[in-house]
Amino acid sequence: MKICIDVRCLMGGRRTGVEEYTLGLLESLFKLDKKNEYILFLNSWKKPNFDFSVFSVYPNVRLKRLKIPNKLFNFFSWYLAWPKIDHIAGGFASTRGGADVVFLPNIIFGSVSRSAKVVLVVHDLSFERHSEYFSRKRRWWHMFINTRRICLAADKLIAVSQSTKQDLIDLYGIKNGKIEMIHSAVSADFKIIGRNDFQLVATKDKYSLPYNFILSLGTIEPRKNIIGTVRAYNSLQEYARKNSRDDLLKYELVIVGESGWNAREIFSEIENSPFKKKIRVINSLPHNDKPYVYNLASLFVYPSFFEGFGFPPLEAMSCGVPVVTSNNSSLPEVAGDAAILIDPDKPDEISNAMRDILTDKELRSDLIRRGLKKSQEFNWTITAQKTLDIFNKLKQ
Repeated sequence: MKICIDVRCLMGGRRTGVEEYTLGLLESLFKLDKKNEYILFLNSWKKPNFDFSVFSVYPNVRLKRLKIPNKLFNFFSWYLAWPKIDHIAGGFASTRGGADVVFLPNIIFGSVSRSAKVVLVVHDLSFERHSEYFSRKRRWWHMFINTRRICLAADKLIAVSQSTKQDLIDLYGIKNGKIEMIHSAVSADFKIIGRNDFQLVATKDKYSLPYNFILSLGTIEPRKNIIGTVRAYNSLQEYARKNSRDDLLKYELVIVGESGWNAREIFSEIENSPFKKKIRVINSLPHNDKPYVYNLASLFVYPSFFEGFGFPPLEAMSCGVPVVTSNNSSLPEVAGDAAILIDPDKPDEISNAMRDILTDKELRSDLIRRGLKKSQEFNWTITAQKTLDIFNKLKQ
């Protein structure tokens, strides 16, 4: 088969959820499948921030790049239904030798001919469930592209969690049989690192990290509920101060993430905290440094209001860090009984969970053990094999 994969989501060079999924899946897929031909479709007027040459080591993978401004390309796709992505795979404007399957790792513009099968990955429908966590521009964008229509037009949908699959059924009325639930996984980069590893010390010094800290990692935006994390930390420190608990006073809060939409209120909350001198924000953290920062943390807190999958809690568990996360959307599905699940609307619950883990050695050890075991259930090779099975079935 010729399988065309739309890799435009990688152009920005970031490593958020969609990009993490795409890179993890493709690496395993290309190692697994030496039989089919893969064409990576990319459209970019400017030079991408991602180095696509990393895929050149696979002999059955090649890159097909158009140099059309994306706004213009999207206009053509939306109003003229041209050019067809599957035809581009066989040569621009070609009607022969195109792709048999077009794989879209996320919801995106793209016109595909009827002769090709379309497999679309849906990470979440947070913009439908919680539109208040998105800017007016983002809400308008999702309305404009009509995500329901895109999902209905696909031949097969992959939902990265049971939670997302149920949302597709409930919100878009898509039939159960059209959706395959295939969990995302976690990179092998996330693992327990020995305390004597020189890079661990170098990372601590590089970011001036404290010896004892609670870690929050994710885009600084309302949906991630960082305000709830800060308020929970305030409560923990107030409790420690009133009760002369030096064992809790030693912990600082480290918030890692790029500034997203409506971040001003979050930074204001940090600035107004009576413990702001013990709160650190790291705006930029390269992927290679993330496993070391996780390993240095005493506790990971992720009280998000909604997640389609939620990579950070799984990454933290893989690094042997106990986790506090939300009891909503896909997070109980991913964390299971390997984390303390809290109501994200109740900072006191978050604070109590923090305190329990930091003061109860037996609980902490149990969560670390459960977390390591749970994280092993999510494997990119398994995810890639199940995805490849879908491609093969569509061709039959």
